[in-house]
Amino acid sequence: MRIEHIAINVKAPAEMARWYCDNLGMQIVRDTGQAFFIGDENKNTILEIYNNPPDAVPDYASMDLLLFHIAFVSEDVSADRAKLIEAGATADGEVNTSNGDTFAVVRDPWGVAVQLVKRKEPMILK
Repeated sequence: MRIEHIAINVKAPAEMARWYCDNLGMQIVRDTGQAFFIGDENKNTILEIYNNPPDAVPDYASMDLLLFHIAFVSEDVSADRAKLIEAGATADGEVNTSNGDTFAVVRDPWGVAVQLVKRKEPMILK
């Protein structure tokens, strides 16, 4: 077996899906009108963004990033961080390096922690 998708309940799924497509290189794989399945360039990783039930949306902005974050491979963490901040994300700390990995975290406009990472040893092979 393998993972088909991971789902996240948010307040504004259509807007969030659009922002991830416009700013993180994702693409809409399936749009049901209520749920948006977005995938990376190869459609290997799928994220479902939906709003159901509306009263069960977590307060992502107050959640520690260690509880929940979405990580993206980045070739230039500093440049991608700056681009996302310009697009409406907020910084959550600075760019850091540990064990040869470079990473930074921003919060998307809905407060979800987005980690940008360039690993010394990639976990996903092209």
